[in-house]
Amino acid sequence: MSLKLRLARAGTKKRPFYHIVIADSRSPRDGRFIERLGYFNPLLPKEKTERLKLDLDKVKAWLAKGALPTDRVSRFLDEAGLMKREPRKNPTRAIPRKQRKVMAEEAAKAAAAAKAAAAAKAQAAKEAAAAAS
Repeated sequence: MSLKLRLARAGTKKRPFYHIVIADSRSPRDGRFIERLGYFNPLLPKEKTERLKLDLDKVKAWLAKGALPTDRVSRFLDEAGLMKREPRKNPTRAIPRKQRKVMAEEAAKAAAAAKAAAAAKAQAAKEAAAAAS
């Protein structure tokens, strides 16, 4: 059984509130869970302490049992100092799609030009070797 530390949505329409729960990975997001470990209220400002509450002792116990946190929960645990979250490495994510497409086309043209230059250089070396013999 694969256990996940994840968010379960509560609250009303356009007023989200999340419970941090431990659940089987196969159960639905807002469905059956094993234990509630805290809550997260995204509507509060980041400075408020009531925005996030975690029972750190229970979280440590579940992590020791092999539970894996989701990306969002791992961010919370990183802030709390329980675990180290590796930063994501996607430098092109902030660039608009049209610009990424243009950049990819330019890179493909540059690669083709480099390949053609290498082939021409190899041909010239071959001809020089043939002329020398």
